[in-house]
Amino acid sequence: MLYRIAEPADWQQAQTTGFFASADLAAEGFIHSSEQHQILETASRYYAGRTDLMLLEWDEAALVAASVRVEREWVESRQQHFAHVFGPVPLAAVRRIWPCAPDANGAFQLPSDLSGEVGIR
Repeated sequence: MLYRIAEPADWQQAQTTGFFASADLAAEGFIHSSEQHQILETASRYYAGRTDLMLLEWDEAALVAASVRVEREWVESRQQHFAHVFGPVPLAAVRRIWPCAPDANGAFQLPSDLSGEVGIR
């Protein structure tokens, strides 16, 4: 599974079009996504203080079946490979959705049904 922290406007647009897309697809040619172990650092690095987001879970096999190319590419600033999704994500590939907001201490947590791992600031 792949994960994307989504802006409300992007998710609302997906409800209309049937496909999730975001500004990074237009600007960079792909949608940034994360593996499960990368979610919390991404959240705290790029979305600190945001309380209006959601976490989308995408089925990578469903993306490939829909002819949406997924490539893992090295991101120097994070010293890790990240999955880049080269096209809009069909809603049929979205498996689960959770609210994504920091707790009272400002730390993001994974949804309890994803993992028992602790959050980070």
